[in-house]
Amino acid sequence: MKAIIALEDGRIFEGRSFTGPGEAMGEIVFNTSMTGYQEILTDPSYRGQIVTMTYPLIGNYGVNDEDEESSAIHLSAFVVREYEEDYSNWRAKTNLREYLQKHSILGIEQVDTRAITKHIRTAGAMKAVISTDVANPEALVQKAKESPGLVGRDLVQEVSSSTPYLWENGPVPMDKDGVEKAFEAEKERLKVAVLDCGLKYNQLRIFERLGCISAVFPHNTPPETMLQCSPDGIFLSNGPGDPAALTTIIETIKQLLGKKPIFGICLGHQVLSLALGAKTYKLKFGHRGANQPVKDLSTGKIEITSQNHGFAVDEATIPEGVEITHINLNDRTVEGIRHTEMPAFSVQYHPENAPGPHDAEYLFDRFIQMMAEHKS
Repeated sequence: MKAIIALEDGRIFEGRSFTGPGEAMGEIVFNTSMTGYQEILTDPSYRGQIVTMTYPLIGNYGVNDEDEESSAIHLSAFVVREYEEDYSNWRAKTNLREYLQKHSILGIEQVDTRAITKHIRTAGAMKAVISTDVANPEALVQKAKESPGLVGRDLVQEVSSSTPYLWENGPVPMDKDGVEKAFEAEKERLKVAVLDCGLKYNQLRIFERLGCISAVFPHNTPPETMLQCSPDGIFLSNGPGDPAALTTIIETIKQLLGKKPIFGICLGHQVLSLALGAKTYKLKFGHRGANQPVKDLSTGKIEITSQNHGFAVDEATIPEGVEITHINLNDRTVEGIRHTEMPAFSVQYHPENAPGPHDAEYLFDRFIQMMAEHKS
């Protein structure tokens, strides 16, 4: 079934749908990962975006039950050069087409993804519409122009959990009182209160593997509610959209600063920076993929990282008392900060990988050490 990708600047790309008829809109971006498409599909940070994969063959290892990073697919549509229907992997349960159809997500193939990527790198990420109704391309361009972008949008409310839950080899739903009792009864493990801005499950899996118990709270949870549970630390998750639009979350973090150790990832890094007085801005085409080189300024070591973000912290606005800990070696953007007096630090990339290299998992150990020292 023929499909058209119409960009707001008037550029048109052709392909065909491998999931049936449909239409979708969002900001079109590209991801440079060679593998990990299932983790990308279920990453809540892609809410409101159309993802184009630069690796040309997608679908050849199917879809399984273990690699989901959330309970749903969050991107608007999925664009690939060539879709492979016949998968080969002992873990696979179904093919990519059936998986996308189950979640009502449009999948497009036979697209010149190299041309899309080069255009975005030159012109920047922009709004787009994909449709199998190809009769009027000009109308699709106009629809793309009129669609909402990401700037100023609070998309966290669309992906965050609506109720608290514990993570014990998977989510265990419970109310605030249940979390409080579970934390109070816990004598051995460090207790992590997670502010869910659109988290990935592997963050919770790593905390569990390292001997912590995690309680996940909705994005709009008041700071006093989280503190009532007497956690040993606060974790700020990744998530979608414009960090500057998250005024309630930023205010929550301001009230948590100095009371408990804080660790933020991706959007969590951005909102922590905003709470400390810095500003954020939109990148031209963002960082999305599993091959971004980052330098840890404290050790001088280089790590290859997994990233997914379209906004960044403005280095010129970082206030006194906050130091830069990591930088991106491709464009020198800020990749990590820490407060010099309060126990709070964050990174722009994804140390929990899934997909991607494991170079940066040491940051979870660093947070656990910080919680243990603060507790003693």
